[in-house]
Amino acid sequence: MRCPFCTAQDTRVIDSRLANEGDQVRRRRECVVCKERFTTYEATEFNLPRVIKSDGLREPFNETKLRAGILRALEKRPVSSDQIEAAVMRIKKRLMANGDREIAALEIGEQVMQELSGLDHVAFVRFASVYRSFQDVSEFTDMIAGLQEKQTDD
Repeated sequence: MRCPFCTAQDTRVIDSRLANEGDQVRRRRECVVCKERFTTYEATEFNLPRVIKSDGLREPFNETKLRAGILRALEKRPVSSDQIEAAVMRIKKRLMANGDREIAALEIGEQVMQELSGLDHVAFVRFASVYRSFQDVSEFTDMIAGLQEKQTDD
């Protein structure tokens, strides 16, 4: 592994631990040359389904886009990085377990909303308001009323 600080080729592993519910290995490394420390994550690579966009275009699943959407909704909210990574991993697991070669982007958006509703209600509302393209305030208030009903049921 190349050092991200001095680009030396020689680094050594100081510590290895399981991360994200055992789906990744977190490795703490140290550069032999500059002695800087950094963290890497190792994960199994799977073939995820292609995403069918709303305009019909197909593109490879992009975990970075998924994470960016979730992070945007959770901006300035009290949710830890570990919780976010766990949510991303759960979505990916469901996509792989489904076994489909292609999946509609709308289905991925629904899964994101499901995860966000469990993590943070404000982030859920943020994401849903953009994702569902609310046309007026009544749609927005209906969604919030549904959240409040769900919260009182729990």
